[in-house]
Amino acid sequence: MNNIKIGIIGLGYVGLPLAHLFASEYPVVGFDINTNRVLELQSDIDNTNEVSRASLKKVAKKQPSGEIGLFCTHNSTDLKACNYYIITVPTPVDRNNRPDLTPLYKSSETVGEVLKKGDIVIYESTVYPGVTEDECIPVLEKVSGLTFNKDFFAGYSPERINPGDKKHTVDKILKVTSGSTPEIGKKVDALYASVITAGTYLAPSIKVAEASKVIENSQRDINIAFVNELAKIFNLMDIDTHEVLKAAGTKWNFLPFKPGLVGGHCIGVDPYYLAQKAQEFGYHPGIILEGRRMNDGMGQYVSSEVIKLMLKHDIRVKGAKVLILGITFKENCPDVRNTKAVDVINGLKSFGAEVSIYDPWASPTEVLHEYQLATTDKLPNEMYDAIILTVSHNEFLDLNLRKMLSKNGVLYDVKSILKERVDGRL
Repeated sequence: MNNIKIGIIGLGYVGLPLAHLFASEYPVVGFDINTNRVLELQSDIDNTNEVSRASLKKVAKKQPSGEIGLFCTHNSTDLKACNYYIITVPTPVDRNNRPDLTPLYKSSETVGEVLKKGDIVIYESTVYPGVTEDECIPVLEKVSGLTFNKDFFAGYSPERINPGDKKHTVDKILKVTSGSTPEIGKKVDALYASVITAGTYLAPSIKVAEASKVIENSQRDINIAFVNELAKIFNLMDIDTHEVLKAAGTKWNFLPFKPGLVGGHCIGVDPYYLAQKAQEFGYHPGIILEGRRMNDGMGQYVSSEVIKLMLKHDIRVKGAKVLILGITFKENCPDVRNTKAVDVINGLKSFGAEVSIYDPWASPTEVLHEYQLATTDKLPNEMYDAIILTVSHNEFLDLNLRKMLSKNGVLYDVKSILKERVDGRL
């Protein structure tokens, strides 16, 4: 493991923790096209809250060198001295839920410009089986002029980062690895094994590793869709869904999934990648797409349920003041990517409600840029006709929300965490 120099392309929720971890053992260059992000990291500030300022400062280097540590840059020429390149860019879907591989193509071009003989390029971005070898490798070959598996090699090691989780950090999550040849697979596995304390699992091929990742979140998506459907059924029957799940959970092999809004950059996106590839082979993945349809519709369902409750309480919806608690896609995390709280907000606005959004974790600037919605990170001192808790941030647990409601006001708890009486929940 001597003379290894690692370049990490993409310094977001996946790339930065990985770069920070590798920087404890190797010289690492972290590259990102977002200049502001790089400048913040150069000042030891991580606005995703995944790596602390003290931890960043401990490994920070002011320039790329052969010394152990992390140098962050937006200049791709700083990657030239690296011999391992790890690509951790996002893999989103477009407005029609089709995979958008643009970030992967662009990052492959960036690496191709500095690629040398003997280098290894490892992809971590979630994709459908075949993307690494069929889509990305041709870009590397074209830009570099080198030949795959002769001049340079590749690997795939799917990311398993859980944003906001301080217990299951990158080093404590078992890592699946793979390589474009058996020998390269062993090298890729050894690289990760040198820093991942939870251990590694060497898959027999890149395609197997790609497939293993995309089904992880597809499985969770389908299970959550099932309990979301149960919640709809039991709400019609006036039965408490969570009490039903608690009772069923006494069986040793019952899976503890809960209903809710399914957003984020993994569970809400990855199944579409697998579905796209299946359809290219002429197979219609009915269960996968039905799970996506169910979960994608939960935001609209919540807003409809709240509106029904408001009407039952003789509250005029048009012009009603509604407070949304939480706009991030999950609790205790600033990540607003693909948040389904936006669907709840849009549903209410379509009926003329005046919606305010409070989230102590989300960046108002980022929310405004991504969704054109105004938010506040300070609890408003106003009265509301309805309050909807969409995210279970710790800051919401002890709020006295009834004091903020007008007469007959509605309190809806999507996450079922509030101790006080609520008027509705999933």
